[in-house]
Amino acid sequence: MAFIDEMKIYAEAGRGGDGVVRFRQEKFVPKGGPSGGDGGRGGNFYVEAVQDVHILSKYKAKKKFIAGRGEDGGNKSLHGANGEDFVLELPVGSIITNLSTDETWQLEEAGQKIMLLKGGYGGFGNEHFKSSVNTTPREWRPGQDGERAEFKIELELFADIGLIGLPNAGKSSLLNALTNAEAKVGDYAFTTLDPNLGAFYGRIIADIPGVIEGASEGKGLGVKFLRHIKRTKMLAHLVSFENANMLKSYKEIRKELEKYDKKLDLGKDGLASKDEIIILTKSDVALSPKVIEKAKKDFEKLGTGKSKKKVFVLSLFDDDSIKKLSDAFTKLLK
Repeated sequence: MAFIDEMKIYAEAGRGGDGVVRFRQEKFVPKGGPSGGDGGRGGNFYVEAVQDVHILSKYKAKKKFIAGRGEDGGNKSLHGANGEDFVLELPVGSIITNLSTDETWQLEEAGQKIMLLKGGYGGFGNEHFKSSVNTTPREWRPGQDGERAEFKIELELFADIGLIGLPNAGKSSLLNALTNAEAKVGDYAFTTLDPNLGAFYGRIIADIPGVIEGASEGKGLGVKFLRHIKRTKMLAHLVSFENANMLKSYKEIRKELEKYDKKLDLGKDGLASKDEIIILTKSDVALSPKVIEKAKKDFEKLGTGKSKKKVFVLSLFDDDSIKKLSDAFTKLLK
């Protein structure tokens, strides 16, 4: 199923039911008066947050949603039934924008429910217009149309850990090793075209597709996936020993994060300010233990003052290094 993280929809709240003209015609009520009931209210249009990042894919073929119409009034002063509300389920992390008013709403936790459009009021039946001087009114009112609008829906993933790094750095492989995500893995760049999620002891790890130089300006997979990193609690930056200049590769990505922060004026809430650990991957391709140790020390020096970067050397063929990283994640997320 293709991952969809933005879409446009058209929605309508329900139209109110019409009022009706009716008169009482009962055997023992010779002067029966007006008895036309009012129409029911149209259904409201809601969005509700659910823990399913793929649910937008359900709406790929259908992007028009209409709440129920109110029932017309009835005889004997019967009020029409209200129209059925429509509830559109959206992933946690969705940002909904009314394209006419620019009003926005955010869904931040499962179960959160927001009314976006109000159903129309039901019309008045002729009983509503009776008076001492108008004993047989024939006036009635139609139901009102419900509110309607086009909306843009954008998804920003909520995750505890965001895996970042150049394409083919081993993010999907690491996600598979730590979780049951079963993300696609290949020996070529941009194997991952959509973010993959995995559960890690009740926490969520997101494998963010490869970010390259110029991503903040839309190159490669561009800002489409940088926004998913924005809401992660911490970053795990993967750098492969296959890179000829590992430090340069690392700084390349950091530079894109800083550019993105500046572009959106995120300040201290930006990507570059998040807690980060560095994971040196594919250590099995390193020439010698000395090469590995030197690389680790070089990255540890990136910290400021007494605060050093936490650096892990990882080989997916080494259960011990996987366990150490798993323990570190557990500790950092407490």
